Amino acid sequence: MTVLEALQRAGASIDRIDAQYLLCHLLVTGRASLIAHPERRLSVEQVTTFEALVASRANGTPVAYLTGTREFYGRDFAVNRHVLIPRPETELIVEQALARLSGQKWPAGRTSAGVLDMGTGSGAIAVTLALEQPQALVTACDVSADALGMARQNAARLQATVEFIESDWYTALAGRRFDLIVANPPYVAGADAHLGQGDLRFEPPRALTDGSQDGLASIQAIVAGAPQHLNPGGWLLLEHGYDQAAACRDLLLKAGLQNPICIKDLAGIDRVSGGQIG
Repeated sequence: MTVLEALQRAGASIDRIDAQYLLCHLLVTGRASLIAHPERRLSVEQVTTFEALVASRANGTPVAYLTGTREFYGRDFAVNRHVLIPRPETELIVEQALARLSGQKWPAGRTSAGVLDMGTGSGAIAVTLALEQPQALVTACDVSADALGMARQNAARLQATVEFIESDWYTALAGRRFDLIVANPPYVAGADAHLGQGDLRFEPPRALTDGSQDGLASIQAIVAGAPQHLNPGGWLLLEHGYDQAAACRDLLLKAGLQNPICIKDLAGIDRVSGGQIG
């Protein structure tokens, strides 16, 4: 069977682009090469493996879990079923964090920023910040030991220096303060029908929802604890759902954080909110 024939057959049950990505993964090649050489012949073993991947995708398994990788901020991160698949919209929190770290003036005797990534999952945010701002001292925490294992793997493979701590939010961080706290916490409402649809069916539930009726329990815990873990002038930035911006602003102000912000993603959706400690 040729590449063209394999893709045509796959196209009967899954998206064309998904089929191309799966075949690229199998052949360890790029899409450009795949498209340029449709006559390339596949071995019987390759056809069998590809058809198994296509069947899994047709049953709903996310492409990222089938290939074991997902691109984030220009780098490939390893992922598995223990971690949330990084989304393009989450790059916004990285951009906002870098904007606050770049050119920051530190008090006498300090030359770097302390950064905390809460609920790090695959480590995509923490590793990216460590690589983009090498002078920053990045700490990442997660309650899941399996997720931390994946995050450590990504940090090692991408040669990023990150401190990893197993912690249920601030539990293991008593007495520690940072200049920047970032988080992409679970914020989907516990009864949201989307949890039973599409790729979400296969992702770790506790990375998507904390089970609360409004999806705000984790956000509330992060915001409430931030003042005890931020240095003066430090920022908290967190990702949230499309309809949670107003609630996040109220939580930030209630916790005593100042200069509240809300940043829209490229789709024009309220995506990242934050505030600064006085």
